[in-house]
Amino acid sequence: MSEFFFEYGLFAAKAFTGLVVILLLVAGIIMVSSRNRRDDRDGEVDVTSINDLYEDMKDAVEAAVLDKDAYKHLLKQQKKQDKLESKQRKKEAKNTPAQEPEDKKRVYVLDFDGDIKASEVELLREEISAVLTFARPCDEVVIRLESAGGMVHTYGLAASQMARIKDSGIPLTVCVDQVAASGGYLMACLADRLIAAPFALVGSIGVIAQVPNFNRVLKKHDVDYEMFTAGEYKRTVTMFGENTEKGKQKFIEELEDTHALFKEFVSEYRPQLDIEKVATGEVWFGKRALAEELVDELSTSDDYLMSACDNADVFRVRYEMKKTLQERLSEMAIQTSEGVVSKIWTRVSNSRFMTR
Repeated sequence: MSEFFFEYGLFAAKAFTGLVVILLLVAGIIMVSSRNRRDDRDGEVDVTSINDLYEDMKDAVEAAVLDKDAYKHLLKQQKKQDKLESKQRKKEAKNTPAQEPEDKKRVYVLDFDGDIKASEVELLREEISAVLTFARPCDEVVIRLESAGGMVHTYGLAASQMARIKDSGIPLTVCVDQVAASGGYLMACLADRLIAAPFALVGSIGVIAQVPNFNRVLKKHDVDYEMFTAGEYKRTVTMFGENTEKGKQKFIEELEDTHALFKEFVSEYRPQLDIEKVATGEVWFGKRALAEELVDELSTSDDYLMSACDNADVFRVRYEMKKTLQERLSEMAIQTSEGVVSKIWTRVSNSRFMTR
């Protein structure tokens, strides 16, 4: 009987594995086929009131913590207070009819979670465009930024998008909770007010390039590799050919020039920095970054936004691409396969510790 259960379990594991492979293949095919049409689809701007979110959280906690009678009493007190405030506003408006009521400050919150290609730059540009259609100089844009950096040209574009906010005369605040390094700091340094959590990683003002070379492996197996170019420096170093000292030196010169541009950019927006001291490629934790003037103050984005809600209407702005049926099916396939793998792994792991 034990052999039967063993064989059955083995068969079930193989069946699950086959299902996972099929689902992953289907998901991959769907994602590849739909990727080429992504740029042709429209998206939509989603705006959420952060004030309301915090208020809902507060109400939920009060309802859970207070006893029934105390909660009812609190609701009555709040309703009474709201009526008094409403009457006061009407009275003030009646006594000063010639004066227009002053609009409350608005804070627009954008999120940027950067990968090596700064893939979210397309969403960021749409979100910034949406905000700039309505924002006023008295308002504020807050970008919650998380990125360890990546490609120079994509992060350069992301920084240029943020510069549109400053060029419009709207105050720009950047909050870093975990990391803004290299390309991430290239973006963050544009802020009028740069806020970092005490242990957020900041800095890495440097440039890196890593190029593996397989030329000796090819030679060992008598494989010739030929590359044809027009222009002396069309290709300075290569993965498969034999790199010359002249080519490597030119490649290093290009890295140094990129680093110089990086330092110039940071110095333009944060002139208070001792750029030669901080542009060594090092990273600093928030507290150390504050001492080096890489950031302006220490706080989490949560504290900053909760404080902003006291005196402003705070809105989270997110641009969402409309998903095709293929992409929704792809996501379902991936989630299903991940769930199957997780269940199998959990059962296998637990079975190791079961007593017989």
